[in-house]
Amino acid sequence: MASKPQAQAPKSPAPAHRPAKPGLHPRNRHGGGYDFPRLVAASPELGPFVRRAPHGGPTIDFSDPAAVKALNRALLLEAYGIRGWDLPAEALCPPIPGRADYLHHLADLLAEGGPIPRGATVRALDIGTGASLIYPLLGHREYGWSFVGSDLDGASLASAARILAANPDLAAAIALRRQPDPKAVFRNVVGLDERFDLTLCNPPFHASAREAREAAQAKWRKLGRGSAGTARNFGGRGAELWCEGGEAGFVRRMIDESATLGTRVRWFTTLVSSSANLPGLQRALRQAGAVEVRTVPMAQGQKQSRFLAWTFLAPDARKAWSGLGSGL
Repeated sequence: MASKPQAQAPKSPAPAHRPAKPGLHPRNRHGGGYDFPRLVAASPELGPFVRRAPHGGPTIDFSDPAAVKALNRALLLEAYGIRGWDLPAEALCPPIPGRADYLHHLADLLAEGGPIPRGATVRALDIGTGASLIYPLLGHREYGWSFVGSDLDGASLASAARILAANPDLAAAIALRRQPDPKAVFRNVVGLDERFDLTLCNPPFHASAREAREAAQAKWRKLGRGSAGTARNFGGRGAELWCEGGEAGFVRRMIDESATLGTRVRWFTTLVSSSANLPGLQRALRQAGAVEVRTVPMAQGQKQSRFLAWTFLAPDARKAWSGLGSGL
């Protein structure tokens, strides 16, 4: 499956008036902060949301969902050439620098100290791709990888399909698949003879709709904005925010199913929001027979995050992977 090379906008030097984002991966093009004049020039609809920050430079109100969506649309257009990006009301609106960071660290994971694998022969499965389709969009633009994005929610997949329709050059590189079973992860999505270089996931964090709602309200009270109501800056609905067992339960199901795929996936990975979940998940991986388990830390400013990676392949088998070909 061939992928057309993408022209990418050159990174501009970071002006002194916009603060850098400490902790981001060295290849993350957003490490110098947001170049608002350039973003507004590319996407004028962002202009009305830009205001002066306490440090004197331009910013937006990150608690305003319309402002965040406009910023994302401008970033995707200016930095990655993605047109027509939009989201349904209440859909999860992703922070792009952090999402890009996960992908850059995944590239390092695949490289294992050697050259970073690039091109459409590298196949990735995005579990819960969401209405934004953010990981396939960024991963293909940065590294040329091909993606399968799966999701439970038909409306989210319809939104992702609209983004692809607005960017026809992506049609050969990104496929969408519906997961019909809310308790399944890889089952029903991965074909019998199909192989992937990696899987990635941003799992639902909460264990119930009530828990998700109370967490949002607490966040807004902390910001001094009262009740969250319907105006949440990064949004989220249904399966994006909660599932039975919360984050730990979801990842445990992922681990159980990953053992049935075994060596047909080079690296399984997932974000883990709560570090308290790591010991139990690491025990589950040892019980599942994972050959190697890694916890990769990430940071964006004061926010600390990480992803968990595991494989059922020995190092020699991983090195030989690129010569084995990928199932389609």
